[in-house]
Parts: sequence; C-alpha cells; structure tokens
Amino acid sequence: MTTPPDMVIFDCDGVLVDSEPITNRVIQNSLAAHGLSLDLEEIMRLFVGGTMQGVMDLARDMGADLPSHWLELIYDKIFVALGKEVEPIPGAISVLDALDRAGIPYAIGSNGPHAKMKVSLGRTGLAERLMGRVFSREDVANPKPAPDVYLLAAKSAGIAPERCVVIEDSVSGAKAGVAAGMKTFGFYGETPKERLEPICDVVFGEMADLPKLLGL
Repeated sequence: MTTPPDMVIFDCDGVLVDSEPITNRVIQNSLAAHGLSLDLEEIMRLFVGGTMQGVMDLARDMGADLPSHWLELIYDKIFVALGKEVEPIPGAISVLDALDRAGIPYAIGSNGPHAKMKVSLGRTGLAERLMGRVFSREDVANPKPAPDVYLLAAKSAGIAPERCVVIEDSVSGAKAGVAAGMKTFGFYGETPKERLEPICDVVFGEMADLPKLLGL
C-alpha cells in the first residue's frame, strides 16, 4: 500500500479547475484574429503548462502579429470567460475532502498569475478553502519547468520536498515536480497519457482514483 505523503501540491488549471478548454478556446480565437490559425489540439500541445508570455513569444515566432499589449488583452478575455464558465474538475472536491479527513495539508503551485486563480478559484468555491496556500510563478524567480513554485509551497508549509506529492497535468509541470525532488503524479485529463508516463511516477485518468493512489 502506498504511504500517504506529508503534503500534496496541486497544479491549478486542468487539475483542480476545468479551465484549460476555456482558456485554450480564447487563445485560439485571439491568435486567429492576429493571423495564426491553429486547431485546439495544436494549441494544447504547444501551450498547456506554460506561461502566457511564453504563448505570446512562441505565437509571434510562428507568425502571429500580436500587439505589445496582447498579454493585457488576452487576460481580460480569459478572466471574463472563466468568470462565466469555469467549474471544478470532476472529483477534485472529493479529493480535497479526503485530504482534510486524513489531516494532510495541500496547496496550489501554478504557472498562472494570482489574478487568474482568484477568478477561477472564486467561481468554483475553492478560494476560501485554499486561502494562504496558493502559489504562483509570480512569487518565484523561474516558472515551471523550474521547480521554484513547488519548492516554495513546501517550504511555506515546513515540509521536506521528498515528503510531498505533486499532481500535474502538463509536461512542463511534471518536469517541475521531478526537479523539486517530489513524487509526481500525472493526471491525463487534457495531456495525452503517453506524454506524461516517461516523466511521472504515477499516471491516472480519474480524480476519483487519486485518494487510493495517495494511500488515503
């Protein structure tokens, strides 16, 4: 039986909140309006798990004619869409309930900005539950795939990295978890399973399976 970890650190988008399809649709429409037409599968392959600055830089390299203030424009559109549509990942709330019952602390470590998480966590009812335990790439020197945000979350809780489990849905995030020295579980909700398997210690496709995988 798996030994429960001392802490679980979740990515936010695509792991706790079902924001990736919404965000990717907004990105797709914006890039198409600026001369770069990509299908959703390509959008997800190229951009999921990265930063919006990374999206902007790569899209420009691929021929998108993006204005200098594109980041401000795209975040405005994303925030509006998330505020209207985003829901929790099915089963995610039950996972947090199980961790609470077991007395195991948890946190978020995300490449997204705090403003975006405030919207998505607020609409899904998770903001109050995770107050003081939400960490962003804005809080550290380097975004994922660097381990900084995960190491900060563990340090803030006073828990050794090797006693933490990371729950990720992207390749860059999984690499960050491994680089942090944490056991890394790959949730293949949006990212193909075969892309996560070579990196992660465990892969799973349903949040309902996670408590057992954590040894709860």
